[in-house]
Amino acid sequence: MGDRIFLSSPHMSDEGYEMKYVKEAFDTNWIAPLGENVNQFEKELAAMVGSKSAAALSSGTAAIHLALKAAGVGEGDIVFCPTLTFSATANPIIYQNAIPVFIDSDYETWNMCPKALEEAFEKYPNVKAVIVVHLYGLSADMDKIMEICKKHNVVVIEDAAESLGTYYKGKHTGTFGDYGIFSFNGNKIITTSGGGMLVSNNEEKVAKVRFWATQSRDQARHYQHSELGFNYRMSNVVAGIGRGQLKVLDQRVEKKNYIYEFYKRQLGGLDGVEFMPSNEWNEPNYWLSSMILTGNVRPIDIMEALEKENIESRPIWKPMHKQPFFEKYDFVGTDVSEKLFDKGVCLPSDTKMTDGDLERVVEIVKGLWLK
Repeated sequence: MGDRIFLSSPHMSDEGYEMKYVKEAFDTNWIAPLGENVNQFEKELAAMVGSKSAAALSSGTAAIHLALKAAGVGEGDIVFCPTLTFSATANPIIYQNAIPVFIDSDYETWNMCPKALEEAFEKYPNVKAVIVVHLYGLSADMDKIMEICKKHNVVVIEDAAESLGTYYKGKHTGTFGDYGIFSFNGNKIITTSGGGMLVSNNEEKVAKVRFWATQSRDQARHYQHSELGFNYRMSNVVAGIGRGQLKVLDQRVEKKNYIYEFYKRQLGGLDGVEFMPSNEWNEPNYWLSSMILTGNVRPIDIMEALEKENIESRPIWKPMHKQPFFEKYDFVGTDVSEKLFDKGVCLPSDTKMTDGDLERVVEIVKGLWLK
């Protein structure tokens, strides 16, 4: 059994950018939430993606939660959400005592299907917000989705947790809707170990998010709270890691693309193998290289074969409307998301992988077609 190959693990810069900013935090004793790293990380990320303002938070989940709150989502409100996503997209809807309605995917993008979204609006005309996800670094078809959402005058929240560095028609994902969400969890394309960011062109709303995230502490000599608050602010140490990681984002996107093209070149010709969709308007970060299997080899066969050789892989996300907690909520669509889950597998996409590692994965996978 060879060395462990991870699905997607943290990758610090060779130049040590992260340690420079972390050291500054220690040297100045600003290790708690708030501080120069937090302020600059917000400014640097907002400038990079082309948004007017940003709020650095403890997680992408916290960012979605406060985006929903900023959108005025409350008890009994309906929020449309893709069914093919991680539960962190949907959980904050419940935090706000709102009602999720899950929307199917399409094969063209693996993301929210515009046709299903239209059908959902016909069924539920009074919708408070729509959450759009850019799955595995593939952008949703934002022109079509934004046209529909503008027609219905609804707030759009982009869950770009997996798509930092992805472009849709030359523009960063996370900047089309009213609010964009990024995650810096340990497995993301850049990481702060844990953390997230909310971006928006509405600077007043972002200031309000920062206020809520800092326990809604009023400006008073004593501790005074006129609104419900949350302990959601990012640590100054963590933000220092993020500032360093931003400097190597382009390198990480380049390596993720290299990994995807390597797999596609080596495995794309196998019977029953179909890789993630490619569209001319989409410049993906290919956070995870994923494929669909329609022949005799099943996703579980690949995952078990890789696992035996100390290599990590995983299925495509299980749709939310098929999850025990969420199955009581409505779903609009057909069965695209279920088929993607049933037939999909995510291959190891760690940016520290060597060509030898990639060849090792490919050899194991190809071996299943020789049995």
